[in-house]
Amino acid sequence: MKKNVSGCSIEEAMRLIGGRWRLLLVSYLLDGSKRFNALRRDLPQISQRVLTLELRALEQAGLIERTVYPEVPPRVEYCLSAEGERLRPVVEVVKAFGLWLKARPMHEASISEYLDIDDTTET
Repeated sequence: MKKNVSGCSIEEAMRLIGGRWRLLLVSYLLDGSKRFNALRRDLPQISQRVLTLELRALEQAGLIERTVYPEVPPRVEYCLSAEGERLRPVVEVVKAFGLWLKARPMHEASISEYLDIDDTTET
């Protein structure tokens, strides 16, 4: 994972849960443990490789637990750890904010202005 360069607590939190998929994965695990393929069905846009990497990162951060059951074929389940449960209020606030954003009568062009995105910068 990237290193926190500013020393800011928000940067530290975003380092762990930022990106497109991690907080979304946590939100799906708030309801209880899920198997890998169930998470793939919940997020059909995510590739198997990215899902694996994101789950590993969350596990390494101590936010989720991976349980392998000695069966044939092996069954693997993911659930939130006690530390991961601490993200419940964060998920609820982000969900409420997302619902508020979706309800606003905004045009595509004004979204970039609202989010302070400069479309003219080259990457």
